[in-house]
Amino acid sequence: MRTEYTRPGYGSRYGFTNWQQKKDHTKRQTVKEHYITRMRLNAIRKNRILPEEIREIADEEIAREPRDSNPIRLVDRCVMTGRGRGNVKHYRISRIMWRHFADYNNLCGVQRACW
Repeated sequence: MRTEYTRPGYGSRYGFTNWQQKKDHTKRQTVKEHYITRMRLNAIRKNRILPEEIREIADEEIAREPRDSNPIRLVDRCVMTGRGRGNVKHYRISRIMWRHFADYNNLCGVQRACW
């Protein structure tokens, strides 16, 4: 059984497994910083009661925000391997790691099917 999932060079402080995890971490930090202002600008932009000039100004301001501040750009990744597809959302790990941990009885409340 593999116990060490991190490699040196991808951020020793946070223990990133690969460059995708490191990039995802920086995206999440950007979203965290800009989320409130982005949502306020979006509310102004979509409000039909306000005059058109104010909505256009909000459009221009939201265009100046960093692209990575949009929460749609976040991808759920496995915290162990950094895999971007096939994740079990509740456990935040990929299906491969989930099965591996389930085989060795390391997941609470999960038992291998036997009948």
